[in-house]
Amino acid sequence: MTQSLAPTLFEKTPFGKGELQSKVVMAPMTRVFSPDGVPTEEVAAYYKRRAEHGVGLIVTEGTAIDHPAAVMHKDIPRFYGEKALAGWKHVVDEVHSAGGKIIPQLWHIGSARRQGNTPNEDAPPVSPSGLAVDGSENGVALTKDELTSIIQSFAQAAADAERIGFDGIELHGAHGYLIDQFLWERTNQRTDEYGGDLEGRTRFAVDVVKACREAVSPDFPIVFRFSQWKGGVYDAKLARTPEELKQLLMPLAEAGVDIFHCSTRRIWEAEFEGVEPLNLAAWTKQVTGKPVISVGSLGVDYAFLSKKENDEHSIDENLRLVDEKLRAKEFDFVAVGRALLADPQWAEKIRDGKQEEAILYTKEAEKTLY
Repeated sequence: MTQSLAPTLFEKTPFGKGELQSKVVMAPMTRVFSPDGVPTEEVAAYYKRRAEHGVGLIVTEGTAIDHPAAVMHKDIPRFYGEKALAGWKHVVDEVHSAGGKIIPQLWHIGSARRQGNTPNEDAPPVSPSGLAVDGSENGVALTKDELTSIIQSFAQAAADAERIGFDGIELHGAHGYLIDQFLWERTNQRTDEYGGDLEGRTRFAVDVVKACREAVSPDFPIVFRFSQWKGGVYDAKLARTPEELKQLLMPLAEAGVDIFHCSTRRIWEAEFEGVEPLNLAAWTKQVTGKPVISVGSLGVDYAFLSKKENDEHSIDENLRLVDEKLRAKEFDFVAVGRALLADPQWAEKIRDGKQEEAILYTKEAEKTLY
């Protein structure tokens, strides 16, 4: 039998009250396949297929918290309301029947929304300061009362997730969406306690984490996804040094984050210059002491938005690198996105040393719920 290039990736590992069948995490990927926000039988089957073939933890596509401007399309799944939650309960049951674990990604897109987007065309985009990630004006700045309401919606979603059987939650604090818009100085120009220096800009995220932690059991995992880059702004930085990264993340860890999901475009790239050449996940683990999920073009033959000169790592090389880093305990889990869109059996094939049989990702894979 051919040996896997990354055997450590397929070791069982503790998670919350249970155990994952592998360290492979299915990354959240927006599919827009839930009519009027309600996940269907097809959605349940889509997630179940990945659990059947070796994925340890599934993070769902981003799901809308209960706020009229949370998302930008009527077929992005909701995480509130009787019908949507019943749909998600069926998804959970199907994934569990296949031996997998699953957590919802709770999402508010902030000023990434445009006026007129469905499902609530009349709802204006909202954000810390009424600014999009490119610095242009878009929508309205949130009042403190509105912030309190949104925080409570996150907490209610967390409580509902535990009630219907999910294995934890993920808070989407990355990629230039609402929580990240508070973290980033370009989009957060507030002068109250939710703006200003890094401590102030972190306050909203901390309040969301605290509210969610209070709404769920102490051993119900809270994952926090963050990124340096924003949609369309790939050189953005929340932290320019390991010291700044610690200043950013420790309040979140102390508020109740159990695992950090560190979104990068290339898993092999060092995050900071002039210091130890660790990637963002490894630095996050070092400065917080928390378990981390690393991610970034592991399972594709062409890195996300790469130019050819950056495409120096093959899938085989990345698998060997991941195994080395997991054994060195630089990170704890590895998320895979596009490869699992293209091939539900990707993890199983990698586990069995049959990566040459894996179906490679194409843009066409995004158009089907396979």
